[in-house]
Amino acid sequence: MAKDFLLGPVLSFRGLGENDTWKVTALIGIKPGAPEPLLQVEGRDCPAPTQLLATRKARYLRYDLSCQQQKAERRVGYGVAGGPVWHFTVPGKHLAPRMAYVSCNGFSDPTVMRSHVSQANAVWEDLLYSHDKLVRIRNPGPGDKLLDKEQLWHEVRIHDKGLQRFHLLLMGGDQIYFDSIWHQLDELKKWIGLSRDQQLNFSVSKVLDEKIAAYYFDLYAERWLPPGRRPWGSEPNRDAADAMARIPTVMMWDDHDIFDGWGSYTPEMQRSPLFQRLFHHARRAFWVFQMQQVLDDLPALTDSTPTGFSQQDPLYAAISWKQRLAGDPLALPLLDGQPGYTWAFRAGPLAILVADLRTERSRTQVFGSSTWSRLKEWLNGLEDKGEFHHPGTRCQHLLLMSSVPVVHPKLTLAETALDGFGQDHVLDSSADDLKDHWSHDDHEGERTRLLEVLFDTARSKKVRVTLLSGDVHVAARGGAFRRDQPASEGWGLIPQFTASAVVHPSLKGWLEQLFLATLNKCARTPQQAGPQYQVEMMLFPGHNQYVMPARNWLALELEEAHDAKLWATWRCEGEKMFSNHLHTVPPVR
Repeated sequence: MAKDFLLGPVLSFRGLGENDTWKVTALIGIKPGAPEPLLQVEGRDCPAPTQLLATRKARYLRYDLSCQQQKAERRVGYGVAGGPVWHFTVPGKHLAPRMAYVSCNGFSDPTVMRSHVSQANAVWEDLLYSHDKLVRIRNPGPGDKLLDKEQLWHEVRIHDKGLQRFHLLLMGGDQIYFDSIWHQLDELKKWIGLSRDQQLNFSVSKVLDEKIAAYYFDLYAERWLPPGRRPWGSEPNRDAADAMARIPTVMMWDDHDIFDGWGSYTPEMQRSPLFQRLFHHARRAFWVFQMQQVLDDLPALTDSTPTGFSQQDPLYAAISWKQRLAGDPLALPLLDGQPGYTWAFRAGPLAILVADLRTERSRTQVFGSSTWSRLKEWLNGLEDKGEFHHPGTRCQHLLLMSSVPVVHPKLTLAETALDGFGQDHVLDSSADDLKDHWSHDDHEGERTRLLEVLFDTARSKKVRVTLLSGDVHVAARGGAFRRDQPASEGWGLIPQFTASAVVHPSLKGWLEQLFLATLNKCARTPQQAGPQYQVEMMLFPGHNQYVMPARNWLALELEEAHDAKLWATWRCEGEKMFSNHLHTVPPVR
């Protein structure tokens, strides 16, 4: 029956539950009249699935695959009764999960997608090979270590050998690219040619609205389980679908999950009827496919801007997620009282904060006031015991998933030039890409506020904060520093790891190479973030430049020790093989 799946299975991690429950769900799409598949996990029947969405073309079901953590990690099998079987791996009690981080799973330009289809999944293939064959590294030497697939991570860093599969797949944004909507729908192709006034006042008909809704829902199935791939139960495809079926995901959207540049257009364009309907349907599709929540549980966003106040920023009313999702035992642990989808969880000595940088984004803000309050409340409550106390388990590392890099070269001249050009052009991403950055003049103040909150958490909780980012189609390493605290003191340094992209091509054309040279030149200059903080890029490990122009993914692992180091290894695609680039982050002492 799995050969008839329209989508999935897509695994989703839902956080830790009571009694050491590792909460995992699986999303599956089937035809409207088809019988519900019987899924089994660890040899027992799964409970009846929850229907997340039903359309004329498909039904989308969520199955509960949750299981108990044991002293040691273990593989858990699940599958369709009498059909194919998949496996995911559950970490041992009180231990941090091993993770892989990816972003930008697609192409901005559909013509590029067609021309790259034969090699589009090369990085996913490498990640999945690592998932199956990984043996950890010990004492890497200086410079690049080029390893082909038969040599992959063949040295041993920790005493144990054997297979070291990933427990979580962190997907930091642009899980799907909806930019193609401007080329695929005739009404939107015509909209592009209208004058600005006509665009702002363009009325979305009922017919067009239905087309937009169908496009956002249907494209997930088309891209996440492509019709041309080999069916389940045959030879593995080693693509994104394979990865999402075998490693529970932790997802957060970015602009391409809506369309390119969402949140960085002018306020007039952001609030135009067409843009609002596009966002409305993108939000609903994101809720179902990436959050794996029941569509009927998603409330509408309401504008809370007081009468007479500026409409510059979208001041959406906060949502009581705790009350809204009270009837769903598998609901994601969203921070309560925010308009967006920021969520967080603890897993042994590790905490992960998954930040929503898009719901409230505008030219002049990233988070609204209620989200800032909820973020600080959660961080203030980050005590040793966490949500579920394990004796002797202390939170040592906090990972913040920020889809857009907090630390990135600042292109001052380009910002100045593009501020007056390229405004609201949906097919030209140059201006909105720069306006997206935390380092842009419009967001620098809020970046300083973020650093202040994170450094305060690092100091007061004695926890190492590390930033994980994507978006920019290069691999890179940077850091933020408290100028009055030497990095050797521990909490005065916040590293950032950028891993991008897993599918989208990196900077290869001659114009992109010129941009790359400019990027590396600007990366030499540290940036001041308020009176206390300095932000700077660092040479990429094993590379003589600050950014690595290659498709890539990032492996993250915490040592099983009292003072556990975080090991980060980028796997970067080369012409003939992949290269390893490793960096370690000590805990706060």
